[in-house]
Amino acid sequence: MEMVRLDPPAELTMPIGEAMFSQRATRRLDPDRPITDAQLKIILDAASKAPNGGNVQPARFLVIRDREAIKKFGKLYHEAWWAKRRDAYGWKGKEDIPEGSQYRWAALLADEMENAPCVILAYSAASGVAAASTFPGVQNLLLSARALGIGSVLTTLHPEVMERVHEMFGIPDDVVFHCCIPLGYPRGNFGPTSRLPTSETTYWDKWGEAPPWK
Repeated sequence: MEMVRLDPPAELTMPIGEAMFSQRATRRLDPDRPITDAQLKIILDAASKAPNGGNVQPARFLVIRDREAIKKFGKLYHEAWWAKRRDAYGWKGKEDIPEGSQYRWAALLADEMENAPCVILAYSAASGVAAASTFPGVQNLLLSARALGIGSVLTTLHPEVMERVHEMFGIPDDVVFHCCIPLGYPRGNFGPTSRLPTSETTYWDKWGEAPPWK
Protein backbone atom coordinates (compact mmCIF):
# COMPACT_ATOMS: atom_id res chain seq x y z
CA MET A 1 0.00 0.00 0.00
CA GLU A 2 1.41 3.38 -1.00
CA MET A 3 2.35 5.79 1.81
CA VAL A 4 1.12 9.39 1.61
CA ARG A 5 2.39 12.60 3.17
CA LEU A 6 -0.07 14.96 4.84
CA ASP A 7 0.32 18.67 5.47
CA PRO A 8 -1.11 20.18 8.67
CA PRO A 9 -4.72 21.20 7.96
CA ALA A 10 -5.53 24.90 8.13
CA GLU A 11 -8.40 24.18 10.52
CA LEU A 12 -6.08 23.07 13.34
CA THR A 13 -4.99 26.50 14.53
CA MET A 14 -5.53 26.07 18.28
CA PRO A 15 -2.20 26.14 20.17
CA ILE A 16 -1.29 22.66 21.37
CA GLY A 17 -1.03 23.94 24.95
CA GLU A 18 -4.59 25.25 24.87
CA ALA A 19 -5.87 21.99 23.40
CA MET A 20 -4.12 19.88 26.03
CA PHE A 21 -4.97 22.05 29.04
CA SER A 22 -8.63 22.59 28.14
CA GLN A 23 -9.36 19.03 27.00
CA ARG A 24 -11.75 17.13 29.22
CA ALA A 25 -13.95 14.04 29.14
CA THR A 26 -17.15 15.17 27.41
CA ARG A 27 -20.10 12.93 28.21
CA ARG A 28 -23.00 15.23 27.35
CA LEU A 29 -23.04 15.44 23.56
CA ASP A 30 -25.35 17.53 21.38
CA PRO A 31 -27.27 15.15 19.06
CA ASP A 32 -28.49 18.06 16.90
CA ARG A 33 -25.06 19.35 15.83
CA PRO A 34 -23.58 16.98 13.26
CA ILE A 35 -19.88 16.41 12.65
CA THR A 36 -18.92 16.71 8.99
CA ASP A 37 -17.00 14.21 6.89
CA ALA A 38 -14.32 16.88 6.41
CA GLN A 39 -13.89 17.25 10.18
CA LEU A 40 -13.66 13.50 10.62
CA LYS A 41 -10.97 13.30 7.92
CA ILE A 42 -8.93 15.92 9.79
CA ILE A 43 -9.34 14.01 13.08
CA LEU A 44 -8.37 10.67 11.54
CA ASP A 45 -5.51 12.18 9.53
CA ALA A 46 -4.18 13.55 12.83
CA ALA A 47 -4.51 10.09 14.38
CA SER A 48 -2.55 8.58 11.50
CA LYS A 49 0.39 10.93 12.09
CA ALA A 50 1.11 9.66 15.61
CA PRO A 51 4.33 7.74 16.28
CA ASN A 52 4.09 3.96 16.16
CA GLY A 53 6.52 1.07 16.43
CA GLY A 54 8.51 0.45 13.27
CA ASN A 55 6.01 2.54 11.29
CA VAL A 56 3.90 -0.64 11.07
CA GLN A 57 0.76 1.49 11.66
CA PRO A 58 -1.47 -1.19 13.19
CA ALA A 59 -4.24 1.18 14.31
CA ARG A 60 -7.62 0.74 12.65
CA PHE A 61 -10.62 2.99 13.32
CA LEU A 62 -14.26 2.14 12.67
CA VAL A 63 -16.33 5.32 12.29
CA ILE A 64 -20.04 4.91 13.04
CA ARG A 65 -22.28 7.67 11.70
CA ASP A 66 -25.60 5.95 11.00
CA ARG A 67 -28.14 7.17 13.58
CA GLU A 68 -29.99 3.90 13.94
CA ALA A 69 -26.73 1.99 14.29
CA ILE A 70 -25.58 4.38 17.03
CA LYS A 71 -28.87 3.96 18.89
CA LYS A 72 -28.48 0.18 18.80
CA PHE A 73 -24.84 0.46 19.83
CA GLY A 74 -25.88 2.82 22.63
CA LYS A 75 -28.04 0.09 24.14
CA LEU A 76 -25.09 -2.33 24.06
CA TYR A 77 -22.83 0.31 25.60
CA HIS A 78 -25.37 0.88 28.38
CA GLU A 79 -25.35 -2.86 29.08
CA ALA A 80 -21.54 -2.95 28.97
CA TRP A 81 -21.13 0.01 31.33
CA TRP A 82 -23.33 -1.55 33.98
CA ALA A 83 -21.79 -4.99 33.47
CA LYS A 84 -18.40 -3.48 34.38
CA ARG A 85 -19.81 -1.83 37.50
CA ARG A 86 -21.60 -5.07 38.44
CA ASP A 87 -18.35 -7.04 38.15
CA ALA A 88 -16.30 -4.48 40.06
CA TYR A 89 -18.69 -3.23 42.74
CA GLY A 90 -21.92 -5.23 42.55
CA TRP A 91 -23.86 -2.15 41.38
CA LYS A 92 -26.99 -2.76 39.33
CA GLY A 93 -28.39 0.77 39.03
CA LYS A 94 -27.73 4.44 39.81
CA GLU A 95 -29.23 4.04 43.25
CA ASP A 96 -26.28 1.76 44.12
CA ILE A 97 -23.63 4.38 43.30
CA PRO A 98 -22.43 6.10 46.52
CA GLU A 99 -23.07 9.81 46.92
CA GLY A 100 -20.10 11.84 45.77
CA SER A 101 -18.63 9.03 43.68
CA GLN A 102 -17.00 9.98 40.39
CA TYR A 103 -19.08 7.25 38.81
CA ARG A 104 -22.20 9.37 39.15
CA TRP A 105 -20.72 11.56 36.38
CA ALA A 106 -19.34 8.63 34.44
CA ALA A 107 -22.76 6.97 34.45
CA LEU A 108 -24.07 9.82 32.29
CA LEU A 109 -22.31 8.32 29.30
CA ALA A 110 -24.22 5.06 29.64
CA ASP A 111 -27.40 7.04 28.96
CA GLU A 112 -25.89 9.50 26.48
CA MET A 113 -24.04 7.17 24.09
CA GLU A 114 -27.08 6.66 21.87
CA ASN A 115 -27.21 10.44 21.29
CA ALA A 116 -23.62 10.76 20.04
CA PRO A 117 -23.40 12.16 16.50
CA CYS A 118 -20.43 9.86 15.87
CA VAL A 119 -18.76 6.92 17.59
CA ILE A 120 -15.27 5.68 16.74
CA LEU A 121 -14.06 2.23 17.75
CA ALA A 122 -10.27 1.88 17.90
CA TYR A 123 -8.69 -1.46 16.98
CA SER A 124 -5.30 -2.74 15.95
CA ALA A 125 -4.50 -5.17 13.20
CA ALA A 126 -1.61 -6.88 14.98
CA SER A 127 -0.65 -8.21 18.41
CA GLY A 128 2.38 -7.51 20.58
CA VAL A 129 3.09 -3.76 20.68
CA ALA A 130 -0.18 -2.94 18.92
CA ALA A 131 -1.70 -1.09 21.89
CA ALA A 132 1.44 1.00 22.37
CA SER A 133 1.25 1.87 18.67
CA THR A 134 -2.48 2.64 18.73
CA PHE A 135 -2.99 4.88 21.75
CA PRO A 136 -0.69 7.70 20.56
CA GLY A 137 -3.02 7.93 17.56
CA VAL A 138 -6.03 7.92 19.86
CA GLN A 139 -4.59 10.89 21.78
CA ASN A 140 -3.96 12.75 18.52
CA LEU A 141 -7.59 12.03 17.63
CA LEU A 142 -8.82 13.46 20.94
CA LEU A 143 -6.64 16.57 20.71
CA SER A 144 -7.55 17.34 17.11
CA ALA A 145 -11.23 16.96 17.98
CA ARG A 146 -10.75 19.46 20.83
CA ALA A 147 -9.02 21.87 18.44
CA LEU A 148 -12.12 21.73 16.22
CA GLY A 149 -14.41 22.40 19.18
CA ILE A 150 -15.65 18.81 19.27
CA GLY A 151 -15.97 16.96 22.57
CA SER A 152 -14.82 13.40 23.15
CA VAL A 153 -14.18 10.83 25.83
CA LEU A 154 -12.19 7.61 25.83
CA THR A 155 -14.14 4.66 27.17
CA THR A 156 -14.17 0.87 26.90
CA LEU A 157 -16.62 -1.99 26.45
CA HIS A 158 -17.23 -5.28 28.28
CA PRO A 159 -16.66 -8.84 27.02
CA GLU A 160 -20.38 -9.46 27.54
CA VAL A 161 -21.21 -7.33 24.48
CA MET A 162 -18.17 -7.70 22.22
CA GLU A 163 -19.51 -10.56 20.10
CA ARG A 164 -22.69 -8.63 19.41
CA VAL A 165 -20.76 -5.45 18.59
CA HIS A 166 -18.56 -7.36 16.14
CA GLU A 167 -21.56 -8.98 14.54
CA MET A 168 -23.40 -5.66 14.26
CA PHE A 169 -20.58 -3.98 12.35
CA GLY A 170 -19.00 -6.94 10.56
CA ILE A 171 -15.76 -6.67 12.52
CA PRO A 172 -13.35 -9.56 11.84
CA ASP A 173 -11.98 -11.79 14.59
CA ASP A 174 -8.32 -11.05 13.84
CA VAL A 175 -8.31 -7.46 15.14
CA VAL A 176 -7.88 -6.32 18.75
CA PHE A 177 -10.28 -3.87 20.38
CA HIS A 178 -8.76 -1.03 22.40
CA CYS A 179 -11.32 1.68 23.10
CA CYS A 180 -14.51 3.47 22.15
CA ILE A 181 -14.62 7.22 21.48
CA PRO A 182 -17.94 9.07 21.13
CA LEU A 183 -17.62 12.47 19.44
CA GLY A 184 -19.96 15.44 19.53
CA TYR A 185 -20.24 19.12 20.32
CA PRO A 186 -20.55 19.47 24.09
CA ARG A 187 -23.70 20.52 25.87
CA GLY A 188 -21.69 22.76 28.15
CA ASN A 189 -18.14 24.09 28.13
CA PHE A 190 -14.62 22.74 27.81
CA GLY A 191 -12.38 22.92 30.86
CA PRO A 192 -11.09 23.88 33.26
CA THR A 193 -10.12 20.59 34.84
CA SER A 194 -8.57 19.83 38.21
CA ARG A 195 -5.69 17.40 38.51
CA LEU A 196 -3.28 16.23 41.17
CA PRO A 197 -0.08 18.33 41.19
CA THR A 198 2.72 16.64 39.26
CA SER A 199 4.92 17.02 42.34
CA GLU A 200 2.77 14.25 43.86
CA THR A 201 2.69 11.97 40.81
CA THR A 202 6.30 12.32 39.60
CA TYR A 203 9.46 10.80 41.05
CA TRP A 204 13.02 11.89 40.33
CA ASP A 205 15.85 9.43 39.66
CA LYS A 206 14.47 7.02 42.29
CA TRP A 207 10.93 5.93 43.14
CA GLY A 208 9.57 8.06 45.95
CA GLU A 209 12.03 10.92 45.46
CA ALA A 210 10.33 14.26 44.82
CA PRO A 211 11.01 16.30 41.65
CA PRO A 212 12.78 19.68 41.88
CA TRP A 213 9.48 21.59 41.85
CA LYS A 214 8.13 19.88 45.00
